[in-house]
Amino acid sequence: MHNKRGLQLLPFRGLRYAPSRVRSLAAVTSPPYDVVVRPEGKHHLETADPHNIVRLILPSGPDQAAATLRRWQEEGVLTPDDTPAVYVYEQRKDDTLQRGLIGALRLSEPAEGVVLPHEGVMEHIVQDRAALMRAMAANPEPLLLSYVSDGRATGATAVVERAAGRPPLLATTTEDGVAHRLWAVTEAAELAEIDADLAGRQALIADGHHRWATYLRLRDEHTGPGPWDYGLVLLVDTARYPLQVKGIHRVLHRLPPDRALTALKDAFRVREIDGPLSGALDALTSTETEAEAGGAGNTAFVLAGDDRYHLLDRPDPALLARTIPADRPAAWRTLDATVLHSTLLEHVWQVPDQPAHISYLHDAQAAVAQARRHGGTAVLMRPVREEVVRELARAGVTMPRKSTSFGPKPATGLVLRSLRLD
Repeated sequence: MHNKRGLQLLPFRGLRYAPSRVRSLAAVTSPPYDVVVRPEGKHHLETADPHNIVRLILPSGPDQAAATLRRWQEEGVLTPDDTPAVYVYEQRKDDTLQRGLIGALRLSEPAEGVVLPHEGVMEHIVQDRAALMRAMAANPEPLLLSYVSDGRATGATAVVERAAGRPPLLATTTEDGVAHRLWAVTEAAELAEIDADLAGRQALIADGHHRWATYLRLRDEHTGPGPWDYGLVLLVDTARYPLQVKGIHRVLHRLPPDRALTALKDAFRVREIDGPLSGALDALTSTETEAEAGGAGNTAFVLAGDDRYHLLDRPDPALLARTIPADRPAAWRTLDATVLHSTLLEHVWQVPDQPAHISYLHDAQAAVAQARRHGGTAVLMRPVREEVVRELARAGVTMPRKSTSFGPKPATGLVLRSLRLD
């Protein structure tokens, strides 16, 4: 049934919460592991329900997660679906509607051009995720992939639209106001329709580079064909359902704002701007009126951490020429994240890109709060347009890690993949 090239999405027996055994489906879900703000966010989720999925994705250790998963299955808290399926997943809030397919994706090498990564990964995180999935023999949360169709409701997209007109397997609304629905596609004809449409397509990793690297590592550890040759993904057609793009912010734990500003000297134009945070973010995004976000001569950041906000823009061209590698495409050299890491972190501030020195947070308010709590500096970032990300990925150029955040991200806990069921 499956195509020889391109994306291959395998049906699997989803492992799902039994509604009768939990307070609510919303109470057992979580954001992706790397979006949970620790420790306060983790504690909040753990207390929402004793069976919240955060106990599997952010446990005290991989053995604990494996034991917890085993116990929840024995107790009937998590139960497998009877029939293998590719799942249609919908998220809706206000004017935002996203639909996609959740399945077990064949793990191609990135060099084959089927799945396009665009960011580097940190080895310690890959090791952590690999130890967790290895112990559980499970993929607890899907990574987010995007592909671009011709925009018509045909092929896989037609299957998605038809499924969304049927009664769902589950429906819940999480505390962030997002409504989630899930359907199972089990008919052979519809699975074949999905398979044929995905043949020859390539996908961009929108979110989940560390999970992708983990999937490849675990695949390589196992010889012969088997369940480790596949990894859990959510695949979204962005021609029909465009992704939202946001920046990922940095918190520099050991660099106070005053010291950060003093070290800048004439490296950037620096202007103090009025708060509150929303006003500072508006000032940051307004710099895009001069050129496209991240474009040449249009680098900008907001520094926060004390009671003030400072907008940095118009970097010294001579400084950029000295500090940014010249052997990369212009689209890479002018990225905000490139300038931040190559120029500011490495040369001006001399901050190592290590967990003890830098945290990466998706929420600007959380980043500012953390910086203020610890006397550090929050660097607030703008997003990079999806077309720029895709262009660089197709050229095989890796962006600085955590350059941008695509969403909406799938809620973790609605459907898991146990490799022991494959």
